[in-house]
Amino acid sequence: MESINDLPPQLAANRRFWCGFAGADPDADLAIYRSGIGTGLHNGVLRVRDWPLDEAVEKAGNELADVSWSWWVGADSDPGTASGLIARGAHPLGEMPVMAVDVTTVEDAEDPAGLEIGAVYAPAEIAEYVRAYAGPLEINPASVDGVIAGELAFAYPEVIRIAGRIDGRIVGTCTLSLASTEVGALYCIATDPAYRRRGIATALTREAVWLTGETGRQFATLQATAEGEPVYQNIGFTTVSSYRLFHFGG
Repeated sequence: MESINDLPPQLAANRRFWCGFAGADPDADLAIYRSGIGTGLHNGVLRVRDWPLDEAVEKAGNELADVSWSWWVGADSDPGTASGLIARGAHPLGEMPVMAVDVTTVEDAEDPAGLEIGAVYAPAEIAEYVRAYAGPLEINPASVDGVIAGELAFAYPEVIRIAGRIDGRIVGTCTLSLASTEVGALYCIATDPAYRRRGIATALTREAVWLTGETGRQFATLQATAEGEPVYQNIGFTTVSSYRLFHFGG
């Protein structure tokens, strides 16, 4: 990856992360992933390339018929995919900026008082970690056990789950995927609402960026929510592209 504007490695890293919950092929031209977890992001289509869209929609609909799912449309999909999906009955869910940073440009900063940052590995810790991000990320409580199982069975070992603790309790999370050899990809950045506005998300994101640099990678990437975008901008992330998300059905 030569610059923060080099999109293919970033989009490939995103496909690889979500396919990690399903054991699917992230590099397929029609990248369908099905984890069976009951959320709209843990099942879906990550790109369609060199496929007739009618055939792609039919295949995705058949394979994902009984789960909640989303169709991602980014720069790695065929031109006209978004308008084509709408013409075939898809409903827009929203847009997520793709942001990136050169990790060598991010300055050190002092962590918030009382915050202890460390990786979690044991199954019980991972379960606590998922429960910590489930609420802030608006995961249906009925799906939390499925997400925990998906994290425990994640297909790629190159994932670091970074927890921020205060008084021994996880109050913030940030997952760093190193499944791509070119870029560090950040996910599940969340803070307990009772602990917001203390810089916890910033500290955890900086930790993930630092760890990315420690591996020899120069760039980190993420997809931002509207609430998170200014946090990442303050760290040094720049918007380089975007995803549009769609779903079919009511």
